[in-house]
Amino acid sequence: MPSVLDPEALARIANLHLRARTVVEGVLSGLHKSPHRGQSVEFAEHKEYSPGDDVRHIDWKALGKFDKYYIKRFEHETNLRAYLVVDASASMGFASGPLSKLAYASTVAASLAVLLSRQQDAVGLCVAHGERLEFVPPRSSPAHVSAIAELLSGEKPDGGTDLGSLARALAEKAPRRALLLVFSDLFENGGVGSEGLRQLLQLRSLKDEIAVFQVLDPAELDFPFEDPTLFLSMEDDRRLETHPLQLRDGYLEAFGRFLEDTRRLCRERDVDYELLRTDEPLDRGIVRFLARREGQTVAP
Repeated sequence: MPSVLDPEALARIANLHLRARTVVEGVLSGLHKSPHRGQSVEFAEHKEYSPGDDVRHIDWKALGKFDKYYIKRFEHETNLRAYLVVDASASMGFASGPLSKLAYASTVAASLAVLLSRQQDAVGLCVAHGERLEFVPPRSSPAHVSAIAELLSGEKPDGGTDLGSLARALAEKAPRRALLLVFSDLFENGGVGSEGLRQLLQLRSLKDEIAVFQVLDPAELDFPFEDPTLFLSMEDDRRLETHPLQLRDGYLEAFGRFLEDTRRLCRERDVDYELLRTDEPLDRGIVRFLARREGQTVAP
């Protein structure tokens, strides 16, 4: 029986905020059952005790349950500002299954917004349609997360991919010490160039952290086409009518190099990288990301 977090099941939930909350419930449920649960999620309103913390705020129930000291956190103790950076270029509209890359990315981004908000962290949003960018400043209220989900749910994919322009705008507008969570297929100018990505990753020296979620459709990864096909670019007027079997080996080799170059660039810049397949249950990439932030490992 398919999981409620499978793309096909989640696609039936039209409301993005509700869809995101469903994913979060799955993430928390999985982490609670797992020996690899991350304490920043398990204790959404707590933090582990450090010398100098006010002992009056120790949660004694948590001590009895987990044999560790945890401090209750309060709404004014926002210790992180995060920006969800969502690529809404035309190529993100591609879908071979129930969810397009943009819908998948928006759901994972909104889910992380819910998780961050539960930890009283401030969340902002940047949506990129080529050079046209929409910015929402970071705030930490649940109502703000709802507004972010509503904005994302109304986005339509259009325009080209311009990671260089995005990098320059983020350097100027995003807070200097911020976590940037970038969701994109990284198809720059209709191709698989990396110059714009290099500029984006250079922000690592200015921001606290950057995590890149590369969102790809299984058809792009596996190239399952067999019959004569007309391929149309989604970001310009290029078109190619060909027999896919003549291209498959070369395509897979080139795409494999593109993915490896992307991973290598991220490693060199000390940037977290996560590949999200749009046919994968939506909680899995989030759990892997959270586990790495906690220094844990999880089963694939």
